[in-house]
Amino acid sequence: MRFDELALPEPLRKGIAEAGFTECTPIQERTLPLSLSGKAVAGQAQTGTGKTAAFLVTLFTRLLAAPERKGVHPRALILAPTRELVVQIEQDAQLLGKHCGFAIQAIYGGVDYMKQRDALRDGADVIIGTPGRLIDYLKQKVYSLKEIEMLVIDEADRMFDMGFIADLRFILRRLPPFDQRQNLMFSATLNLRVMELAYEFMNMAEKVSVTPEKMTAERVEQVLFHCSRKEKFPLLLGLLRRDGMERTMIFINTKREGEYLHDRLNANGFPCRVISGDVEQRKRLRILDDFKEGKLPILIATDVASRGLHIDGVSHVINYDLPQDSEDYVHRIGRTARAGAEGKAISLADEDGVLYLEAIEEYIKSKIPVAWAEDDLFVNDYNRVARPKRAQDPKKGGPAAGGRNAGRPPLRTGGPARKTAPPAPKAPAAAKVVSETGEPAKKRRRRRRKPSGSDQQTPSAASE
Repeated sequence: MRFDELALPEPLRKGIAEAGFTECTPIQERTLPLSLSGKAVAGQAQTGTGKTAAFLVTLFTRLLAAPERKGVHPRALILAPTRELVVQIEQDAQLLGKHCGFAIQAIYGGVDYMKQRDALRDGADVIIGTPGRLIDYLKQKVYSLKEIEMLVIDEADRMFDMGFIADLRFILRRLPPFDQRQNLMFSATLNLRVMELAYEFMNMAEKVSVTPEKMTAERVEQVLFHCSRKEKFPLLLGLLRRDGMERTMIFINTKREGEYLHDRLNANGFPCRVISGDVEQRKRLRILDDFKEGKLPILIATDVASRGLHIDGVSHVINYDLPQDSEDYVHRIGRTARAGAEGKAISLADEDGVLYLEAIEEYIKSKIPVAWAEDDLFVNDYNRVARPKRAQDPKKGGPAAGGRNAGRPPLRTGGPARKTAPPAPKAPAAAKVVSETGEPAKKRRRRRRKPSGSDQQTPSAASE
């Protein structure tokens, strides 16, 4: 199916043409006929297959068909679990809706609080945001949700995993009744918990699944290396040098591991940056922009970056740590081979990570091909090579030739040498003196120090 075959408004057609979209992806082909007719849809497909464009086309078509209102309250609400995903959706919305004339506002934490608040007060037709800050402004009555015509929940399963379900229900209960708005829900995985949310807040949503029997994208070449914890980084260096990865994403499980990996890669000549939940939002966006523009060849990220980021040209995804959640494996390797391209996903399984391998393979319904690394693929980590100790030259009493201080003149203190007295000669060992009675002199001297009062003799008496 082609986009020009759909009954779309002319302003939206211009935006789609300028974005370079011509043919629909499978998820768009399955969902657009339903959503454009006004039905509620719960769509499931692999990441990177065009779910964002699917709900944005429906959203702009509905808003353009409805009569224009003069109110300042939003008409459409898009909820996403992470800040990066909100920014990505906003960029796509600005691109597709360039000629539609709608005010689109992203709401998320980590940036100017008052600026976003003033933008909401001035009025926004479409709000894209994370639940936390949206609730903050809602409690302050900065805006109202009573005029929402369309609701979109993206990555709904992630909302549950990140603990957003209470905030999500708080927002949904303040929307108009479900039969007075259109509801769309998209995600790479739709489990029973997500569908329960759909049945509670959506009007008989139709579930659309695209190739559910294979969770991973077809054009992703997967490979798994078994190695010990000590061998992981030497193997990573060897893979980076052998494959010549131009744009690579390396996923780790903890922020601490990411910082450690960042220092070691930079020390070995591989420029990289880290993004995690603790990195300031402005800095995170700046790092992502550098990575998208090709200024940064390697990006290290926790799972905060595995959802919804559309970055063209990612050639390799490396799971330095295998994810503890099987669903995260699908989202991680989905950062490559997007929109029909090809990519490679490399996973390193150490003593701890191999414990998650069985659950991952069961979830993706296939075995990950295993490759065995040759000895020459392990590269020494030059950042961790210990410095050689300085050997002493027995002839000169200093560092041996070839050492770090070889050829250098001896250090000078800058002042006259301190005069010290020569050490006192040691007294010769005393000979063992024996008295006339055959008793050692030492014991006799002890008796002289302790004379008794009655037996003490005067010198004259002793001489007699």
